[in-house]
Amino acid sequence: MSERLWAPWRYDYVTSPDGGTDQCVFCEIGKSEPSKDRENLILHRGEHAFVVLNRYPYINGHLMIVPYGHVGDISSLDKDERSEIMELIVQTEEALSKGMNCQGMNGGWNIGSAGGAGIPGHLHLHMLPRWNGDTNFMATVGAIRVVSQSLEKAYEQLSVFFGGK
Repeated sequence: MSERLWAPWRYDYVTSPDGGTDQCVFCEIGKSEPSKDRENLILHRGEHAFVVLNRYPYINGHLMIVPYGHVGDISSLDKDERSEIMELIVQTEEALSKGMNCQGMNGGWNIGSAGGAGIPGHLHLHMLPRWNGDTNFMATVGAIRVVSQSLEKAYEQLSVFFGGK
């Protein structure tokens, strides 16, 4: 017997080499009107960077910290940008710890295509909450990730830690 897991929201992303747009998705989201933040899953806008839920998460609560500037590596950020991103890492860690009640966390940069960056031209930091036992046979055997929470619910849960309603 064959079972299916449906994820139709990923179709445009997986069938397009650039994620479904001719523009950098991070630049487009960063330039969007603040009134579109919920639609774009932006939890926080700073002066130099923003915090956004990953639309294609590895796990529920998967956040990204993204500089507004279109740069591909950390050394291209100026001191103020690096400083703000570090503060956002601290704020994101607290939001995930308290808001998601996680037992651990992964975070990191994927710099360049060889480093695994899906969008190599625009630097972004991934922050992922982790729980004991959150890796199961689906990921190990089937190369499938099971995300147990909707993006809308995760947004609601985390937005309070970034000054949201």
